[in-house]
Amino acid sequence: MGDLILLRHGQTEWSKAGKHTGRTDVLLTTVGAASAASLAPMLAKRQIVAVFTSPASRAVWTAELADLEGAGGRYPVKQDPDLWEWDYGGYEGMTTRQIQEQRPGWYLWRDGVISGDAEHPGETVSQVGARADRVLARVAPLLRDGDVALVAHGHVLRVLTARYLELPPDGGRLFRLDTGTVSSLGTEHGEPVILTWNVPPSP
Repeated sequence: MGDLILLRHGQTEWSKAGKHTGRTDVLLTTVGAASAASLAPMLAKRQIVAVFTSPASRAVWTAELADLEGAGGRYPVKQDPDLWEWDYGGYEGMTTRQIQEQRPGWYLWRDGVISGDAEHPGETVSQVGARADRVLARVAPLLRDGDVALVAHGHVLRVLTARYLELPPDGGRLFRLDTGTVSSLGTEHGEPVILTWNVPPSP
C-alpha cells in the first residue's frame, strides 16, 4: 500500500493576513511560490502514481511548482472539486478577530459559518466531511499501486485527515497545518496513522 501525501498550497496574501479563504481564487505570493517549488526534491523521492488538486489556482500552481505536473509531467494531475476549501459563507475574507468582534468567542470548528451570497452559501463541517469521504473513497484503490498526492487547503485537508483516522469531521481541529508543507498518512498494523505532519521544505 502507498501513502497519502497531503500538500497545503503555498502562502497567499490572504493566508498571510489570516483571512478565511474558501472559494475566492487568490494567487500565491512570491514566498508561497518559492516554498512550493522547494517541495519538489522531497516529492521526487516518492513513488507517486496519481495527483489530485483543488480547482483553486493556488493549489494548481503549487502542484506545478512542486513538479507534480508541468515541466516534469511525471504524473497525471486531475482537479477534484471535492478538494475545494471549506466554504466560509459570510465569513469569506474575514479574519478570526474580525468575526469575533461580531460573535465574541466564535470558534469555527464549534460554531460554523453564516450564509453569504450565491457564490459563498457556506458549509457545515459535516458537509466538508462528506466531501472528504468521497475523496478518500476515490483514492483508496489507487493506493494499492503507490502513493497518491492531494494538493489542497488547510481546513479541508485537516477534515480529510480526521476522516482518514476514522474521527468525526470536527476532529480536524486537532491538526494544525501551515502553508507550503507536506504531510503523509499511512497505516501501521493495518490501522490508519499519521506518518509525517506539517513538514516544511528543506532549507
